[in-house]
Amino acid sequence: MKERRTVHDSLGQMEIPADAYYGAQTARALRNFPISGLRLPPIFVEAQALIKWAAAKAHAHLHALSPELAAAICQAADEVIAGQWNQWFQVDIYQAGAGTSQNMNVNEVIATRASEILRGTREEPLAVHPNDHVNKSQSTNDTIHAAMNLSMLLTHQRLVDPSLAILETTLAKVAHQAGSAVKAGRTHLQDAVPMRIADSFLAYAENIRRHRVWLNEASSALAVLGLGGNAVGTGINTPPGFAEQAITYLAERTQLPLCLPVNPFTFNQNPDEVVYYGNILQRTAEAIGRIANDLRLLASGPRTGLAEIEFPAVQPGSSIMPGKVNPVMAEMMNMVVFQVQGCQSTIALAGSAGQLELNVMMPVMAANALHAMTILANAVKQFAEQGVAGLILHTDVSRHYAESSLSLATALNVAIGYERAAAVVHQALINNCSLLEAGQQLGLDSHLLQSALDIDRLAVPVSRYLPKSRSDVESNHPTTPEPNVHQANTNWPENGD
Repeated sequence: MKERRTVHDSLGQMEIPADAYYGAQTARALRNFPISGLRLPPIFVEAQALIKWAAAKAHAHLHALSPELAAAICQAADEVIAGQWNQWFQVDIYQAGAGTSQNMNVNEVIATRASEILRGTREEPLAVHPNDHVNKSQSTNDTIHAAMNLSMLLTHQRLVDPSLAILETTLAKVAHQAGSAVKAGRTHLQDAVPMRIADSFLAYAENIRRHRVWLNEASSALAVLGLGGNAVGTGINTPPGFAEQAITYLAERTQLPLCLPVNPFTFNQNPDEVVYYGNILQRTAEAIGRIANDLRLLASGPRTGLAEIEFPAVQPGSSIMPGKVNPVMAEMMNMVVFQVQGCQSTIALAGSAGQLELNVMMPVMAANALHAMTILANAVKQFAEQGVAGLILHTDVSRHYAESSLSLATALNVAIGYERAAAVVHQALINNCSLLEAGQQLGLDSHLLQSALDIDRLAVPVSRYLPKSRSDVESNHPTTPEPNVHQANTNWPENGD
């Protein structure tokens, strides 16, 4: 049987493992909320520890904490930021409202470790108190909200935007690979006028770029952190200048454009910026899902579908049909899109559940937001590198469809008029022949028909967007450094220890 030790809080004593760094309030939460086995991810704990570090620095600067206490708290917080004590953050996602248990879990671990730094022991009473010292000038209501915003902003910069940049660049490179090859355009899933393959992929790349811009704009709202607002926003129990000093230290350390809210009461009441960012993230996911579905459709076959493109074979596609290869990276991408939509539904509902001075649903909002961001970023990177980057373009098939399309008759409008062009289409349908042959059967000039139906000429107008070289692709769509997937990894859906 494991050794135990006794800890206490305002409700009395609790027995915990002798080697644990958490305290009584965490132990109560573990007993009260054995709900899912899911925990808030390490990036959230990192954000919490960054806030505790900044608070201790500010208190030392303002002479509200002794230099020795502040230094010990900062060292312990640094160790938490580095992931050294992750095993002791065990509170379930579904916990006390607003995240009181989560806040105290971090307070207790930092207090215990800071006491160990000062005294070399974890025995009670602690030299550093979780409430009086680590949580000084703070409240669950402001720090959990601030940690939610900060962890999302860090995840956006480390994971989401870099992964989207990879997809944008990869799509642009496929466009360059396509050169001047033509394909049949399709509207209403029916044949339309011809276009360049490159133009379709550059359209995808541009759509990703637009969503990156919109997400970056939305992420700027996450940079507002209501430190020092405390219980309702009044700043009760905080020394003058605390919030300003803490946000300054935090901004300097993270190199993020962090700032205090215009109105701390609004910040405490409304985690609206999380809903706002989540809405844009959901729309981004849906745009990527649309691209994945287009590519799946174009890759259908290989004998009975469109077969204009081919995904790289990354694994066998069937347990019963030998030789079958499926577009698995696009299928995975679609599944992630659906999960992101589900996460945002939870975020939106929780975000609308505020009452009076506080929205207490922040833990489930943070869990779903960070989960959605992490899986979307990881999926997009894999989709780009394992799927899109290896696409094989069957340009001969695409050209055959373009030349066979009866919508080429659109180009005859100027030369012979809409009514006579419609007659050519009708003739081609009746006799199952090409437009050129149908026009000749109707006595139209062959040279005129050939000139009007030249698909290479018809596809030119939009091709001005085609990069002239690989260097143009990379300058217009610069490659972003590979994101650190591990840093923002979430425990969802694995069970905790």
